[in-house]
Amino acid sequence: MSAPVAQEELPILEAVINIRNRLTALKRDRAEFIKPSDVNALYQAVVKQVTKLNDVRDDNTTYNNRVDTTLADVFSLLSLCYLTLGRTKECPAVYSQLASMRQFLSHMEESGVYNESDLAPFQRRLSELRHIVQQDAESSKHPEAMTKLLERQFNECDVIMRSLQDSLSVLSVELVPIHERLVTIRRQLVALAAKEGSHKAEIKSLAEELRKIDSKRVDGKFLGPGGTMPASQALCTSLIEECFDILQQIKAQDESKNVASSLKPIHDRLNELRAELENLVLTHRWSLRETDLYNYSMSLQEIDKMRIDGKFVDTEGNRPPGQYVLLYLLRRCYGLIYRLLSSSEPVSEELIPIANKLSTVKKCLNEVYKFGGPFTPRDLYPYQLALHQIDSMRKDGRFVGVGGNIPEGQGIVMAHLNECHELLEMSMGENEDYDDEDESETGVAE
Repeated sequence: MSAPVAQEELPILEAVINIRNRLTALKRDRAEFIKPSDVNALYQAVVKQVTKLNDVRDDNTTYNNRVDTTLADVFSLLSLCYLTLGRTKECPAVYSQLASMRQFLSHMEESGVYNESDLAPFQRRLSELRHIVQQDAESSKHPEAMTKLLERQFNECDVIMRSLQDSLSVLSVELVPIHERLVTIRRQLVALAAKEGSHKAEIKSLAEELRKIDSKRVDGKFLGPGGTMPASQALCTSLIEECFDILQQIKAQDESKNVASSLKPIHDRLNELRAELENLVLTHRWSLRETDLYNYSMSLQEIDKMRIDGKFVDTEGNRPPGQYVLLYLLRRCYGLIYRLLSSSEPVSEELIPIANKLSTVKKCLNEVYKFGGPFTPRDLYPYQLALHQIDSMRKDGRFVGVGGNIPEGQGIVMAHLNECHELLEMSMGENEDYDDEDESETGVAE
C-alpha cells in the first residue's frame, strides 16, 4: 500500500500526471513519427518537477507514494521514447533497460536457478550502461537529477547482482558441474511443462539423468574426491529435489497441459503475451516501436502483483497446481522484453524503413557478388534503382526527418548505403573484366 501524498507534493503529482497523459498520447499516435522536440519538451518538464520534489523531500528518507509510482511510469515512457528516436547512448534511454534488468534479476534471485555464465552478460551490460551515464554526467549533458535517479537504479541492480554472486561463491569446485547440469535440467523441465502436446520421450530422458545424478549422493550428500563432503550441499540438494518435484507435477497433470481452472485465465494471458513478444523478437527490425513495450511491461507487472508469497492463489487462498508453468511464462516474458530493449539500435524510427531497405539490398548484392558474373545492365538495374531512390531522399548529404529535423542514425545508414554502392560497383567491375577477356580472346582468334 503506497503512502499518502503530502500537501506540498500535490501540485507536483498533478503536473506529473499531465506529463504522463501527454506521453501516453504520443505513444498511441501511430499516424506520425515521434518528434524529438516533443520528447525534449516533456523531458525538461519532468526534470523540473523532479527538482521541485527534491526540494521538498529529505534525502535520507525513502518515499513510496503515488508521486513515485507515477514518476516511474513517466520515466519508463520517456526512456522508451528516447530508444524510439535512436538516442540509445543517452541517460534517459538507460532507465527502461535498468528497470527491465532489475525485474529479471529479481526473478532470477527468487528462483535460485542460475550459474556464472547467466550472470556474465548482465555484468557486461551494467558496465556499458554505467559508462553511458558517467559520460553524460561528466559532460553535463543531462541534469544532475537524472543521473542521481539512474545511480539509485544502478545501486539496486548491484545489490541483487552481489546477492546472486554471493550465493554462487559458496559453491565448491567439485559441485560446480553438477550444479550447472541441474540448472539446465530444471529449465528444460519447466520449458516442457509450458509447451503444448506430449513430450514423454524428453521427460523420460531428463528423469533418467536426474536419477543418475541422485545416485551419486551418499546418505543424501554429494561426496568429493577421497570421500570428502564438499561445502554448499544445500544448493545442489534443494535444486535436485525441486527438479523431482517439477517432474512429479508434470506427470500428475498429464505433462502440465491442464493448469488448474482457477489459474487458466492467467496462463492464457501469459501465453498470449509470450507469443506476441517472441514474434516481436523475430520481426522487431520491421514492426517494433520501442514505446509499444510499455504496455507489455505494465501487463506483466499487474500479473506479478497477483502473487502472494511468490505463488498465485485462487479465490479461497489456495495454491493450485501449475505454479511452475506460470512462473516460467512470466520470467520468459520478462526475459524477452529485456532482450528487445538491449538490442535496440541507435537509429531513429524515421530512418528504420530506409535502414531495413538498405539491409535487404546489401544482402541481395552480397549474394549476387558471390554468385559471380557476368551481369547484364538489366540484372543490376533493380539495385541501381533502389539505391538511386534512397540517395534522392538526402538533402545536403543527410536524411532529413519530418519538420526538418535530422534523425539519429545517420552514420549507420550512410555506412550501409556506401557498402551497397561498393558492392554494386564490384559487380559491375566483373562485367568489365569479362568484356576485356572477351575482346582479348577475339583478338587472338583473328
